This record gives sequence, C-alpha cells and structure tokens, in this order.
Amino acid sequence: MVVQDSSDAGDTRMGVQLEPFLHQVGGHLSVMKYDEHTVCKPLISQEQRFYETLPLAMKRFTPQYKGTITVYLRKDSLGHLRLVANPLKENRGPFKVSTESAAVAIWQTLQQTTSGSGGARPLAEWQHAQLAHSLKESPATALLRSEFHLNAQVSSLVEDANRNQAERRSFNPWGLYCHQAHLTRLCAEYPENKRHRFLLLENVVSQYKHPCILDLKMGTRQHGDDVSEEKKARHMRKCAQSTSACLGVRICGMQVYQVDKRHFLCKDKYYGRKLSVEGFRQGLCQFLHDGTRLRTELLEPIRRQLQALLSVIRSQSSYRFYSSSLLIIYDAQEPAERAPDGLHPQEVLETAHGSSSCCVAKVDIRMIDFAHTTYKGSQNEHTTYEGPDPGYIFGLENLIQILQDIQEGE
Repeated sequence: MVVQDSSDAGDTRMGVQLEPFLHQVGGHLSVMKYDEHTVCKPLISQEQRFYETLPLAMKRFTPQYKGTITVYLRKDSLGHLRLVANPLKENRGPFKVSTESAAVAIWQTLQQTTSGSGGARPLAEWQHAQLAHSLKESPATALLRSEFHLNAQVSSLVEDANRNQAERRSFNPWGLYCHQAHLTRLCAEYPENKRHRFLLLENVVSQYKHPCILDLKMGTRQHGDDVSEEKKARHMRKCAQSTSACLGVRICGMQVYQVDKRHFLCKDKYYGRKLSVEGFRQGLCQFLHDGTRLRTELLEPIRRQLQALLSVIRSQSSYRFYSSSLLIIYDAQEPAERAPDGLHPQEVLETAHGSSSCCVAKVDIRMIDFAHTTYKGSQNEHTTYEGPDPGYIFGLENLIQILQDIQEGE
C-alpha cells in the first residue's frame, strides 16, 4: 500500500504502509507485509548476519533475504497509528491507496470499531487509546484460545471500493495480535519519529491460494546462549513440559483451510504446548485434513523434503538453531481442483522448486527465526560448538518417523 508522507512542512515523499501479515501463525514478533512477494520483521543483528552468511546448501530451505529497510511510526488524520517504510526504490508515480488489500481493510475495520457501537465487538476493540495498556490487559488476549473456527465477524464488515460487501474471508488472528503487541511496545518505548530497521524476506506463501501452514518449534533446547538465567529457566520449563523434550519438536501454531466450510481452522502455541506425543501425532493429522479427507498424497513429498533438510543439517558443523522454527506449507485443494481421472494426486504435486504441467498443490518446508542461532564466527558467539545440531536432528528424525507412521496407517 503506497502512502504519501507530508507530516513535516515541505517534506513530501512516498512511503509504503506496512500491513499486518494475515498468514502469520506463530512467533511473537510482528511479521508485516511489504508487498505481495515480500514480508518484513524487526531487525535483530544476529539474524541479519545469519542470512548474510547463510551456507549455500541451506538457501533452498530458508526465505530469500532481500536486505533491510527503515520503518517509522506515523499517525493518520484520524489519529490511527501506522508503520510506514521508506521504499527500496523511489516511487515517482501518482499517490494511490490500494482498496483491494484484505489486511488493510480488516485492520481499518478494527480501528474504526467503537465501544459505543453496541452488540458484539468483532475480535477486539483495538482503538489506539488502548495501546498504553499492558499486553496482559490487552483485549486482544481474548483471541488467544486454543482453537478458532473463523468465518470472522470482521471479514463480513469488509466492503469494496463501491461499498459493496466483499466476499467473506477467513483469516488467522495471530498476526493481528502480534501487530497490536508490536505497536504497543513501539508507543511505550520510542518517540513517534524514531526510525527502526526491519529485515526484508521472501513471502514464502505468496503463490498460494489458501496456504495451510504448520509452524514447528524445533530442537530440545529453545534458549540462546545470550539470555538471562530467568529466561533460560522459563524456556527449559516449557521444553520439559511439552513434546520438545521427548520429540525435539512441538507445534507452535497452524492454519488449515477447511474446504467444506471455506475457512481456516487455526491453532496457536498454547495448544501446542499442551500436547502429548499422541496429541502431537493427531495434530499432524489435523494439519493434513481439509475437513473432508486426510490429504495422504502430501505425506511422501513432505517426508522427502524433510529428509533432504536432515541431510543438510547433518553437514552444518557448529550450527545451533536455538528457538528457530520450521514451516511446513501446502496449498488447500478445492474439490474442483482434484487430480484428473487416472492420475494419482501425488503425480501432479508441485514441490518447493519444481513444477509440473498440472499443478494441483504446492508443498514446501522453510526454516525461519534465527535470532538465537549461533555458529563458529557468529557475531554474538558465546560458545563454539562442535558437529551438527543434535537437538534439531533429533526433532527432524522423530517428525519424519511420525509422518511415515501416519502414511503406513499405524
């Protein structure tokens, strides 16, 4: 979304208004949409250096790194806060605002909802007067339940440019929660004109119509070498009380498109922390279920890509991917998109970097979140480790085995 910034007298320049990324399913830092193919997130120097020195073998399993941008906080004429980025290239075109963005429409609807409107409030009444509240008091916490079936009241309020009600949409509220939390921190800790640096990364779901996303926290250890003793103890406790300890992997969030109801079923990190080993297995099955059937044809291509990633991780000496996540992504398959007669669905799958003439689905896996990754020569290296990451390998091996058990009907 392109906006014109003329907050200072004589200062007229083009900026890009950052939108909440509606397909963020996990994490606590806000991921923002820069354009259709690019997302951005607050810059952490350790993560930036990881992307800049990324081993060649790992590039196919990580989002493409596109550099950094400067972001600043601005209020519009109604007093609503927005994050605006300086564009990568100067835009001399005419001023325009996109009216087609679902993220902008939903966010503006939330901002315009007032307590005096009466009746049920859609999602939460995210007026910016509430940004001074602590996160514990934020009304957005009401969203953080273990499961959401989202027809979304808010989506029914979204109108197009002609004030006609747009198609009902489904979205995951986690990204909006993270966006509100991020604005809260920025308002509380920094002046309005403070410049912030953000990382620019590939939007790995930009080519998906209905992206089904599973966010897995990988490894048996989640704390970095640089954290306080208090935070270390907290992370160790979370691992011990979840499948991180016994499997080396836990569910951190997911969204699965239900083709029968035409909306996403969403789970958050609190759901994932409570799962037993059997519950984790059932969670994987739920991620592969579209509301009408289990997508068993996805199992083999996902396993193949996980095996390829496992080989790469085993070859990376000294790397420890503490607190990083692994995304498993596929595209939902509408009934009309089912495989043609005589052709097995697996034969027409499009994998992460290949294609076929009859694309029924896309499958991808990507590693993300490297703020606490350490390796020999890294900027904040406290300890030099030998060999590959045993916790990450343990988690991958168990994940592959569980998917194989599901495939074999065990």
